[in-house]
Amino acid sequence: MRQKKKSELLTEVELEFMTQLWALGEGTVRDVLDQLPEGRNLAYTSAATILKILETKEFVTSKKEGKRHIFTPTLAKDAYQTRSLKDLSAKLFDDTPASLVARLVNDDSLTEEALGQIRALVDRRLKNDTG
Repeated sequence: MRQKKKSELLTEVELEFMTQLWALGEGTVRDVLDQLPEGRNLAYTSAATILKILETKEFVTSKKEGKRHIFTPTLAKDAYQTRSLKDLSAKLFDDTPASLVARLVNDDSLTEEALGQIRALVDRRLKNDTG
């Protein structure tokens, strides 16, 4: 039987669970369920399945403590953000990061304050690269 290729990106529900684990640092199925928004009615067994899928994909590891499994992220949130942005840039912006940034800064809903923050980040990066 062919082994399934490990996915580099998360589905929407997997990202929802990873976001909670990143915030917690580590947690049980119950810990993650307790962090989900009120009204997000998900069965314990469904949540356990999602965490096991994340473990299969090597986004988390688990250790058994008594009857509980403690899940810990293996990938930092910022590392996943970088991976996701590179994928988005490649797929949607012809692997041209400037096109991605142009789309972002041309968004009419972006405030002058946010644009100023982006400018400061770019200026800092340019200064660090040249000096």
